[in-house]
Amino acid sequence: MNAIATPTLAQVLDHPGIWRRSADRQPRVRALSTGWTSLDAKLPGGGWPQGALSEILFEHDGLGELDLVMPALAALTQEHRRVIFVAPPYLPYAPALAAAGVDLRFLHEIQAGSTEAAWSMEQCLRSGCCGAVVGWLPDIDYRSLRRLQLAAESGDACAMIFRPAAHAAQNSPAALRLKVSNSDEATYVDVLKSRGLLTTTAPLLRMRA
Repeated sequence: MNAIATPTLAQVLDHPGIWRRSADRQPRVRALSTGWTSLDAKLPGGGWPQGALSEILFEHDGLGELDLVMPALAALTQEHRRVIFVAPPYLPYAPALAAAGVDLRFLHEIQAGSTEAAWSMEQCLRSGCCGAVVGWLPDIDYRSLRRLQLAAESGDACAMIFRPAAHAAQNSPAALRLKVSNSDEATYVDVLKSRGLLTTTAPLLRMRA
């Protein structure tokens, strides 16, 4: 009978799931560039975490919250990877999406009510055939957020949800949480939480005037 090799302490500590506060190196994070250089520089891996859930919390409509994810979505569709919109509050404007570089052949929309939206998003994520699934889920609870996080891991997709900034103080299993706000006629992005980031005290990032 062969003996089972016992891993050394060094091997255990080298696992990417182990966090060490004093470590010089950042944890290995697979990420998709956001397309915003200043934001990529602040995020482990340099972008949206892959196989994980990201939350975009915004103060009100029209701050450019969709612009924040558009470069990554465009890049995915240009690679012929599917992007799904779930329960968008407004009808997606095809000419604007195309102008942003989105290949409309690989963009799909699912209209769903509040009770079906999270389920629809979860099924798309678990399918393994989507590059990203983007949902507008203002009233989603922690349990459903957790299911989306697990579904993103299972399907190795980027899950992105938009929620009102009023939920910023609530606990969330999301790997990344960003807050989009407006001040002095400019739009800013604040990193509230990022898996693998030792501190979230970085200054607000100015997205656009």
